[in-house]
Amino acid sequence: MASNFDTVRGTPPGILLIRSVRGKDWRFSTYRYVVLFLTFVAYASYHASRKPSSIVKSVLYPEPTNKDNGLVLPWLGQVFVKTNYMGNASHHRHRLIDKGWAPFNSKDGTTKLGEIDVAFLACYSLGMYVAGHLGDTLDLRLFLTCGMVGSGVFVALFGMGYFWNIHVFGFYLGMQMVAGLFQATGWPSVVAVIGNWFGKGKRGLIMGIWNAHTSVGNISGSLLAAGVLDYGWGWCFIVPGAFIALAGILVFLFLPAYPEDIGFSSPHGSASSLEAVPADEEANMGKGIQVESETNMSRAGSVTRTGVGLIEACAIPGVIPFALCLFFAKLVAYTFLYWLPFYVSQTEIGGEYVSVKSAGNLSTLFDVGGIVGGILAGYISDKLNARATTAACFMYAAIPAMLLYRRYGSISHNINILLMMVAGLFINGPYALITTAVSADLGTHSSLRGDSRALATVTAIIDGTGSVGAAFGPLLTGFLSTIGWDAVFVMLMVCALIAGLLLSRLVISEISEKTCKPPVSSGRHNFGGNFSYMFIYMFLERIYVHKQTHSPFFGQSIL
Repeated sequence: MASNFDTVRGTPPGILLIRSVRGKDWRFSTYRYVVLFLTFVAYASYHASRKPSSIVKSVLYPEPTNKDNGLVLPWLGQVFVKTNYMGNASHHRHRLIDKGWAPFNSKDGTTKLGEIDVAFLACYSLGMYVAGHLGDTLDLRLFLTCGMVGSGVFVALFGMGYFWNIHVFGFYLGMQMVAGLFQATGWPSVVAVIGNWFGKGKRGLIMGIWNAHTSVGNISGSLLAAGVLDYGWGWCFIVPGAFIALAGILVFLFLPAYPEDIGFSSPHGSASSLEAVPADEEANMGKGIQVESETNMSRAGSVTRTGVGLIEACAIPGVIPFALCLFFAKLVAYTFLYWLPFYVSQTEIGGEYVSVKSAGNLSTLFDVGGIVGGILAGYISDKLNARATTAACFMYAAIPAMLLYRRYGSISHNINILLMMVAGLFINGPYALITTAVSADLGTHSSLRGDSRALATVTAIIDGTGSVGAAFGPLLTGFLSTIGWDAVFVMLMVCALIAGLLLSRLVISEISEKTCKPPVSSGRHNFGGNFSYMFIYMFLERIYVHKQTHSPFFGQSIL
């Protein structure tokens, strides 16, 4: 049986190598840690490769009023502020700040930068719908690998425009569009893989922690891009591009997309749960002994799975409201992702301006708050068993957080950092919750009979719709920033309000379930509880009618 198991299609070659070296297999829990780690690294690299464009905006389109003041924050040190530049790198960088980079250094420079962002995100959102369906029908491991390597190539090609001295707007636009298509493979695939390995128990907390890869990727991308900025802005794209390509190779070697691919039963089977594989079977697998049923199941693996259509996935209760909510939530989040470093570098803070590099480093603290927000939102939604209520409350709280940041963030660096982190907490919290736990819940909805085959499709619908909003956010910011940053923040606060309102029906339903309905056993949905009470009522009524028809004494006693 062991030899048959090793020839299963879809088994990663790195795992086959480890088995041959160790002489035994890992336990099911070990594989889940491996899956968490690899998908974390994979999507962190996706976000790291998206961050450079926000770092180089102030270099491509310089603002003559900006000064490199060499500010040092007492409790953060010089990590966030570059006090001086030395040698040829200093001369070259100041030359770029003075002149910028054609075609982005003209009067409509911010508009062109906004068009670059919207081109990427438009292709990303459109590709998401196709990628989600393909992810449910193809080998997720190979699909994810191709997307990561392709993304790395075209992100690096954008940076090569610096070394090839290209000043044609169409070149940069085209590179971003193709990169967006490849980037669309990431999110549906990693969420589907996580959903395949984990049941619904504590899914919000687990995915809240796991979703820190978004912020970790933003932070690492910012630090990588800012770290090599002195050597030319082209390196800001080449280094993250190489990072995601290497991560793609790691995924190809070691990521098992489905438990069945390596001989374990799925947590979403009809008679299974989170602990789908008994301990004795895990032990037998560790000794190289395979259970026949598991071997047969593993042969099917991810290759034989069939996906659902977009219409069928949209019909799943809750998909459309959460997708529309994410449209506006992601619009807000991605506006900060792409424009926050530019905003910080163009805004006087404490009476002084920070350098472009310092602005990039400072903006990473927004993502630090986002990490806390994602974990907190997941934990609260698990405790309350109320995903919509949690997401809506966070979106409403984001409105005063953004208002305070705009109004008081310029007082001092410490206040700016504190308010930036608070804004990141409330903005990224619902965004993280909807794109992870909510998508996984709906992708394994009871209407699908526990089959997880719709995970990537549902994730693509929700995040694809959100990505359309993400495309509009940076584009609108490019136009509104020419009017003033107050207009930008008003737009963001209105979008946050709409995002919360779109969940109102689901929020009312969740609150009604908690306050007005009889208590439902843990893990059951409101629909399931109502159906149970309806069934009991109809059963008792049938007994009553039957007795009344066949027993005159019973009928008389009742009358």
